[in-house]
Amino acid sequence: MNKRENLLRALRRENPEYVPFGFTLCESLEREFEKRTGHRDYMEYYDMPYRYIDILPSKNLIDYSMYFDSLPNNAVIDEWGVAHIPGTVAHFSKMVSPMKDFKTPEEVWSFPMPDVLEDYRWDGIQDKVEALKDKDLVPIYFAIQIFEPAWYLRGLDNLLMDMVLNEDMAKACLDRMTEVKATMCSKIAQAGFDIIVYGDDVGTQTGMMMSPDLWRKWLKPTMKVAIKAAKDVNPDIIAYYHSDGVIYDIIPDLIEIGVDVLNPVQPECMDPVKIKEMYGDKLSFWGTIGTQTIMPFGTPEDVEETVKRMIETVGKGGGLVIAPTHLLEPEVPWKNIEALVKAVHKYGKYSQ
Repeated sequence: MNKRENLLRALRRENPEYVPFGFTLCESLEREFEKRTGHRDYMEYYDMPYRYIDILPSKNLIDYSMYFDSLPNNAVIDEWGVAHIPGTVAHFSKMVSPMKDFKTPEEVWSFPMPDVLEDYRWDGIQDKVEALKDKDLVPIYFAIQIFEPAWYLRGLDNLLMDMVLNEDMAKACLDRMTEVKATMCSKIAQAGFDIIVYGDDVGTQTGMMMSPDLWRKWLKPTMKVAIKAAKDVNPDIIAYYHSDGVIYDIIPDLIEIGVDVLNPVQPECMDPVKIKEMYGDKLSFWGTIGTQTIMPFGTPEDVEETVKRMIETVGKGGGLVIAPTHLLEPEVPWKNIEALVKAVHKYGKYSQ
């Protein structure tokens, strides 16, 4: 069984031969990897069975400066119009929302969106997808989000308040983003991707950031539209959904709207074994190894034991890609990354 087939079988719970794994390194750990190995591509070095492909950059960037009163000289405005002010720690930055002072839905609908749907942005995507498949790799599109980019533009506090007190504004913000992102999903499926990463962080460490009913009213329909747009083109495309935090209450809803894979199943606040027991016949899981606890602060022995336990429980019968639950940050010791890789190879083989 090749790598690509094994990963897809794992996510479809169809008797894979071994547990796939993956991780993402922050910039400082990328430098550490290069120093230790002499290689630049850690995904290739560790034989990860997937790669991400994005659309081409815009040739027609919009000048969004008119939407900001003032910004420091080091601020960067992204192609969606959100300003980012660099912070003092690693890659973290402060976002400034261009729609924060909008008063009417008309302002939302007249706000210029980037040209992500223009054909030239998609030139060569299908060829890249097929090239990865020819290399025995799974092509993944990362990422389709709706609530998050909507609140990046509007401001989190503003959009949450809109959802309760100013429904016309909430509808405009979410409908505008859904329209763009659902069309992208159709194009992604047409290009032949195997997996689309969807997701909107709606969980905190102790519960959801909004009531489940409010999520069902506003965000479930938008995600349903986006998932359906891809599956109408290719029913076999895998819908991978990401949300940090505690989201127990909406897992049945995610299954209902077509989610196939849940990520990251953050063990500091949700029990991966419990979720596997409850939903393992309908969902697969990508993650389960904590980046708040085990990876930065555990010993290599702790990492090995945790990987072993997750494989034996959450990985039982397939349905698991084992991975840290987030980007590995600078405080993660290199020996713990090595321990993760060794443990997956040691314990990840299924008996046939």
